[in-house]
Formats: sequence, C-alpha cells, structure tokens
Amino acid sequence: MKVGVLLLTRSHQPRSQGLTLGLLCLSALLVGLPPTESVAKEKSSRAPRPEPELKIVDLTITPMPYTQGDGPLQFSVTVQLPRDVDRAMILEVTSLISSPSKTSLRFLTHRQPVQSVSTKNGDHERPKVLVELLWDGQDHRKQVAGAGTYAYEVRTKLLANGDKGPRTMMVAWPKRGMLEVN
Repeated sequence: MKVGVLLLTRSHQPRSQGLTLGLLCLSALLVGLPPTESVAKEKSSRAPRPEPELKIVDLTITPMPYTQGDGPLQFSVTVQLPRDVDRAMILEVTSLISSPSKTSLRFLTHRQPVQSVSTKNGDHERPKVLVELLWDGQDHRKQVAGAGTYAYEVRTKLLANGDKGPRTMMVAWPKRGMLEVN
C-alpha cells in the first residue's frame, strides 16, 4: 500500500512542476514580446494627392426640396476642363441618386464631344462646360420614387475612343450630398 501511495505522489509532483515551468515560460514569452503598436506597420507620410485638372467647379440642384409632380429635378454641373484637351475626347457627366436602403435608385448620364471652347484672358483661365442632368422623379423600375431623403453623387470623366470603345482618360473628384423628396 505504501508503494501505491508513493507512486501516486510521484505522478503528481512532475505534473505540478511541469505546470509551474510552463506558466513561467509563458509569462517570460509574454514579457519578451514587443507591444502591438511597434509590430503594426507605420503609415507612410505621403504628400496629399494633387487635384486633377478635370474638376467639377459648381453644382446646382433645383428645385430644393424636390416635390413630386412639380417637374424634373435639375442638376446643373459646371465642369472645368484641362488646358490642353483633345477635341476627339468625350466628356461624360453622371449622377447616381439612391434611397438610404438602396432599394430605389436612378442613374443619369450625359455624354458629349468636347467642344473647342475659347478661354477668357488668354490661357489664364481654363475652359468650362455646363452640363444639365434631369431626374423625372422615377426610380430604376420607372416607378415614382417615394418621399424621403436621397443621396446623390455626381461624377465626371474624359473618355477617348479606343479600339474596344471609349476608355477613361481622366476622372474628376466626385461631389456628394443629400436631397429631400416630398
């Protein structure tokens, strides 16, 4: 009987020593690890992106707030073109109007060839083009959009004719906002 007790005692001793040794190793490992801030990749300090030559300089939406049945909602977009623009390029202005749930949306688009526009004061001022987009108050299923707050995003880009159709050559920063539909 003493032999059995002795074996039982010996089997618990290495186990408790192993547990203690394992905990000591784990704590030493945790103390030796560098903090997560130093492991994380630092963000490089880059200069801000330069503003593109093509840009939306003015956006007017009328009437605000928009009431169904009072005619279309008009987006008047003034686009400033680059100084040296090829007349073979196409100017595209688009607008996406969407409800907060994204169940009702409408995509408006207008493409036109770039016209040769005379600049005022020689080369000091870049040419500008006015484009108008009209929304009839209907969604993508041709149903009248319900009352509520809608988000809009207006984008513009210059396209060049390529072998496989128009290719994007330059993009302006988009204009975003909210509009109220009654």
